[in-house]
Amino acid sequence: MTAYDAVVIGAGHNGLAAAIHLAAQGWSVAVVEGCSEPGGAVKTRELTLPGFRHDFAAMNLSMFAGSPFFATYKDELIAHGLGLVPVRRCFASVFRDGTCLGVSTDLEETAGAIGALSSEDAEAWRKLFGEFGTDAPHIFGLLGSPMPSLAAAKVVWKAWREKGSGWLYDTARMLLASPRDFLDARFRHDKIKAMMSAWGLHLDFAPDVAGGALFPYLESMANQAFGMVIGRGGAGTIIKAMTALLKTKGGEILLGTPVERIEVSKGVATGVTLADGRTITARKAVISNVHPKLLFGRLMSADPAREAFDRKIEKFRAGPGTMMIHLAMDGLPDWKAGAVLNSFAYVHVAPDLAMMSRVYAEAMAGLLPAEPVLVVGQPTALDPSRAPDGRHVLWVQVRVLPAEIQGDASGTIVGTHWDEVKNAYADRVLDILEIYAPGAKAKILGRAVFSPIDLERENPNLIGGDNLSGSHHLDQNFLFRPIAGYSRYRTPVKSLYLCGASTWPGAGTGAGSGFMLAKMLAGKR
Repeated sequence: MTAYDAVVIGAGHNGLAAAIHLAAQGWSVAVVEGCSEPGGAVKTRELTLPGFRHDFAAMNLSMFAGSPFFATYKDELIAHGLGLVPVRRCFASVFRDGTCLGVSTDLEETAGAIGALSSEDAEAWRKLFGEFGTDAPHIFGLLGSPMPSLAAAKVVWKAWREKGSGWLYDTARMLLASPRDFLDARFRHDKIKAMMSAWGLHLDFAPDVAGGALFPYLESMANQAFGMVIGRGGAGTIIKAMTALLKTKGGEILLGTPVERIEVSKGVATGVTLADGRTITARKAVISNVHPKLLFGRLMSADPAREAFDRKIEKFRAGPGTMMIHLAMDGLPDWKAGAVLNSFAYVHVAPDLAMMSRVYAEAMAGLLPAEPVLVVGQPTALDPSRAPDGRHVLWVQVRVLPAEIQGDASGTIVGTHWDEVKNAYADRVLDILEIYAPGAKAKILGRAVFSPIDLERENPNLIGGDNLSGSHHLDQNFLFRPIAGYSRYRTPVKSLYLCGASTWPGAGTGAGSGFMLAKMLAGKR
């Protein structure tokens, strides 16, 4: 039997962030991972053809590059091989009339494109961006604080002192608003609203879902201010650097070692038993970076004292499903809207709010959407190292989809299991891409399709293909993530803690929950 101060279950980036910080504070730490490679949803593999490197799920590393964890360990991570690629032209949307609209770090370029549609909206964009400059420290300060906490209260207090009560009311209203309501109050042209609203469906916020305004606002303004960041050679660069850094700090990583159960004695988590029979003791903490439904549904023995908690965890809702389509390409798409689109990291195929509302409603009803939202990532336009010379990869994320299929909204695909229909549905996706980029299909050299069920098979945390590890609707966010009373990473079992996308501040690559938990356990230094 081996003993450590802390055992971390799951080698995703949040678990690794927690392990690194605890090791830096002198704790002995072991990370146990059931898969043969670390990273969770942040992995880079040759999924199609040799030499073509694809980001399995996460591609955008902007949250990581802007995180307090990165700020703390930046030099050490870079010394261990971390490579980041800054992106000037961040995202764009294409529209049915063959035009596009995008955001770059050049305010004049962005505002000029908006101004061609509406001079009034160009001025509104400049105004919103100007407000973001003073709002951002308070908003990001809140997102980077445990919820609730004295640190969060200090952020609110400082914002009140600097900005006044009116700003607090306006911010609270924005946090509760739907994307449509927020954008209707600020812009007139539908294309600008569609361009920003597309970010809502990166989470599970259709245009009319309350609480969905924050993400389109933050992504649009942050990309304007700071640009986007992707990983040199792939998003997996952060995992390689983090695992190497952890090892230099004395931490251990055990791969291919699934946890069979959490050991509990007298209400205290004391360690884990692995599937191969080994037991690892944790003197101070067991930290779970796995989905809480898996933790309490599979790895924990039933306990009558925990019955109410377990029942609430069981009701923790997944977000909608996702499909990933990875393409090895002979060239970048020839976008109908113009060659300028080949310089953007993301191209959203989400041309209007009506379409976004419709796809969400169809998916929530269990239907295969007739016209899904596409997020087309073009990493090799910015990082040619991911493909052979002159070749490219496309990263196509299909949003939003049902985990369990009840039918097809268009009535053309027969089958109710993803294993039966995934290739037919991928064909539908590529047909949609062909509309906006004629000839794209002829450039495909190889493809790999991961349905929502395939994503869950690859990573059990992605229940039903939910890459959010739980809906971010208001009743499962902020103080209620994952459930009310347990938003500060604790559980009813002493010394057993949660981190990961199912906990505050939610999905993304910011390593926020792992880092905040580790600081709470070891003391902030």
